[in-house]
Formats: sequence, C-alpha cells, structure tokens
Amino acid sequence: MTGARDLIDNIRIELRPLHDKIVGHRYLAAVENGQVSRESLAVFALQQHQIIASDLRSVWLLLARQGNQPSRLYLLNVLQGENRALEELGKFTRALGIEQESIPATEPIPAAFAYSAFLAWLAMYGSDAEFAGALALNFAAWGINCGRMSFALKERYGLKPEAVSFFEIFANLPPADDAIAVIQNGLDCGVPDAVIARAARMLQSYELMYWDAMAEIAAVPG
Repeated sequence: MTGARDLIDNIRIELRPLHDKIVGHRYLAAVENGQVSRESLAVFALQQHQIIASDLRSVWLLLARQGNQPSRLYLLNVLQGENRALEELGKFTRALGIEQESIPATEPIPAAFAYSAFLAWLAMYGSDAEFAGALALNFAAWGINCGRMSFALKERYGLKPEAVSFFEIFANLPPADDAIAVIQNGLDCGVPDAVIARAARMLQSYELMYWDAMAEIAAVPG
C-alpha cells in the first residue's frame, strides 16, 4: 500500500499541469502589472470572505464527524488558521474602502464559490483523508499566489504591509506534516488512494475556476 507521503508526491506529479495553470494565471500577471482596478480587487476580497466563512463551517462539520486524534488536531489547526485569515481579511477590505456593514450582503459568484461548495461536500460525505489531501495540494498553489499578490499589492497599489497580512498567512504556511498524519491514518483504515487523488484533483480544478472568475470580473484578456 502506498504511504501518505508517496501518495501526495504522486498526486502532485499528476496535478502538475493544473498547478502550473494556477500559479501562472493571467490574473496574477495583471495584478503584478497594476492592471486590475481597485473595484475588481474589492470583488476578490469579498469573494474570499464568502469562501472562508463557508470553509469554516465545513471544517466544523467534519470535526463533528471525526473522532480520531490525528484528524481532530489537524482540523483544529485548520480552524485556527482560517479564523485568523478571516480576521486579517478585514484589514484588506478596509484598505480597499469596503464598508464592513455591506460585506454580509455580498452575493457569491458561482464559479468563484465552487471551491467552497466542493469542500462542503467533502466535509459532509468525504473522509478526513480526502479533505486533508485536497487541502495539502491546494494550499501549495494558493500559498504561491498569495505571496505574489502580497508583493504586488504593496509595490503596485501602495498598500501597507498590515493591509496584506491576509495573503502573508497563506504565503508562509508550515509544512503539511499534520495533514500527512491524517492521510496516513485514512489509508490505514482503508480509504483508497484513488479517492484521495480524486478529491485533490477536484479541489484544484475548482481553484483554477476561482482565478478564471476573478480574471473575467477584472476583464483580463485570455
């Protein structure tokens, strides 16, 4: 049976084309060139608020379903990180001049929210190993993009470091050792390799849809 680390390495190789599309996305290049309006950046921020608020509920749901120690520790760490990210996102929205009272009324964009819809599906119907595997692969690409966004927002848009702290959280995530423990426990309990790989492939595909949606909103040429 494949071990968790080998499985993640194999999935990473399989998903390399998707990864490359995400980290080389035209939206990022447009932000780095200062071509995305502040209004479009506000859409990015508001959609992230929708996504994180939903993902927090998803993590809580999976936590309620799981009783094993590796999973609980991992999910509690994810909750802590997502809660902090939501707090720091407020600094970004304020820097863009978004009225905080208006945020709850924001409508999610379907293509941007598909990521969270699938994460909620995993939380309800999937295993903790699928959830951890999907996030482990996804956070690698998301973290790279957040690092580029952070730098560009400071250099091109004049935002102060505290205004982009949301992006810095994800750009500096620690190694996913706790996720590996959850995946290994899942494998030991009979979760098939292919199911974990499928979850990662689906979530990464929805991640690409998010960036495509942001590019469309910002009218970035394809």
